[in-house]
Amino acid sequence: MSTDSTSRPLCPMHRIDLPEPAPPRPATLATGTPAWLVTRYADVRQVLMDPRFNRSSLHAEDAPPLLVVPNLLDDPNGLLNQDGEAHQRLRGTVQRAFTPRAIARWRPWVASVVGTLLDDFAARDRPADIIEGFTRPLPVSVISRLMGLDHVDRERIRHWADHALSGGAHTREEVVAAMHEFGAFAADLIAQRRENPGDDLVSGLVSAGDGLDIDERQLVTLVCGLVVAGHETTMTALGNIVVYLLTDRQEAWPGLAEDEETAAVAAEQLLRAVPLSEGRVLPGLIRRAVEDTDVGGVTIPAGSVVAVQTNAASRDPDVFPPGPPDLFTPLTAPGVIFGAGPHHCLGAWLARLELGLALHRVATRFPDLRAEFTPETIEWREGQMTRSPRRLPVSW
Repeated sequence: MSTDSTSRPLCPMHRIDLPEPAPPRPATLATGTPAWLVTRYADVRQVLMDPRFNRSSLHAEDAPPLLVVPNLLDDPNGLLNQDGEAHQRLRGTVQRAFTPRAIARWRPWVASVVGTLLDDFAARDRPADIIEGFTRPLPVSVISRLMGLDHVDRERIRHWADHALSGGAHTREEVVAAMHEFGAFAADLIAQRRENPGDDLVSGLVSAGDGLDIDERQLVTLVCGLVVAGHETTMTALGNIVVYLLTDRQEAWPGLAEDEETAAVAAEQLLRAVPLSEGRVLPGLIRRAVEDTDVGGVTIPAGSVVAVQTNAASRDPDVFPPGPPDLFTPLTAPGVIFGAGPHHCLGAWLARLELGLALHRVATRFPDLRAEFTPETIEWREGQMTRSPRRLPVSW
């Protein structure tokens, strides 16, 4: 699970080898910590939804190391690392803003962001880099507008996000320094919105958090987490999906232009087919057993670290048809790429909205979009929790 890739060429994310869906079995993290690898769909959902597997115990005094270099996911004050009532209280400060109904109200302005970016992209000389011109600025623009951060330098946000989810690209000292700066920014932002609230997400979070007497450190970490999560997943997914569509699935491109509903169905299938991560930093979503628990006929002892492989579960042949997915057929079972249970990704509906609108509008605007790259010429953004292309030249 080393992040050193110099010994082998990197293939596109949709072509990576994934663990076969099978009963839970022993594995080892990059830190040397033993873990149980869970790969079958039913087992994955059980672990993610069963309170006997939690996150907070990963930060107990006797917890083994999970990461070689710290990052935002490892912060015990973070929403991800709370369980039970504490988790629900903290999640409740922002949960209403991310319900499907709330997200639906954002559709017009998300569509306007997509349209503006595509107008600018269409004016570029060809071939043009669709990463720089569209897939990277789209989610940053959306989350910045949502959180009232349009005044903040986008490169500062990118810098903090790269360090917040670093998986070896930066030293421990670099990560600590960047997270200290990021935390100071979030603390100052919270103070500003407490003094002069607006109609942005941060103002709502501060108001709700103060009403619930949420610890200030938790509010700071939550703001940092929202900034990062609000664009990292969508940026990575969209870049890797473009690689897939313009190489192995060119025949599907016209179908994305039919209507937004069709593109939304395709987005769900594409999230299932194109992983965000290879599992070289962490082999999945991490939990810890708080008591002996049977999973798929295997007893996982109390205290064990469990790695839940949602990518493998998304290809479980007992649940999903094997082979390349029919992009325009709805999923036959709930997807698990955003997790399940109490820690189901807070921004899942926002990511779905952005991906569906982006795919539909790009395919409509550029019906003959074609790759000016090959899988062998892609330069990859590595050393993060995820992997995505740095640039993708395209023509039309």
